Amino acid sequence: MVERAEFESFVEARSGRLLRTAYLLTRDWGLAEDLLQTALAKAWFAWSRIDTNPEAYVRRTLVTTYTSWWRRKWRAEVPDGDVPDAVLPDAAAASDDRTSLWHALGQLAPRQRAMLVLRYYEDLTEAQTANLLGCSIGTVKSTTSRALAQLRLDPGLTIFAPPPAGPGPLDSVEFLSEKG
Repeated sequence: MVERAEFESFVEARSGRLLRTAYLLTRDWGLAEDLLQTALAKAWFAWSRIDTNPEAYVRRTLVTTYTSWWRRKWRAEVPDGDVPDAVLPDAAAASDDRTSLWHALGQLAPRQRAMLVLRYYEDLTEAQTANLLGCSIGTVKSTTSRALAQLRLDPGLTIFAPPPAGPGPLDSVEFLSEKG
């Protein structure tokens, strides 16, 4: 009974943060809830063996379960011949940098996305991320570097884009006054 009470208090205290991590991995609240529930179920069966830092165990279970889901060939989507009606894009959401960043993160490989989520959103160190994912610190560094480089190349992201080249605001005014 003590284990059950400990597990329940852990779930109550940490499931909000773990759900956010699951959402950042899946980019879908429904899938994130399923992923967290699966990870917590796995943690429940291993609870007596988890000596220290159960959050790290559950977080690693989130990442490995998500990766195994992603590797499955069938993803519950069945194509059909009907083309849905065109949906007009939301102008406010299209201009939002966060929306663009979410889209760009979704284009990354799951392992790259997991590394960025753990390093920059969860604010884990390279050593903690390496320990959590069962890889070396060098792997964390190189994978993170490649993921950030890929984000910098994404044409939809303006937050990483260099400032436009050309005349500055004063040069433009001088140019117009000389011409006119």
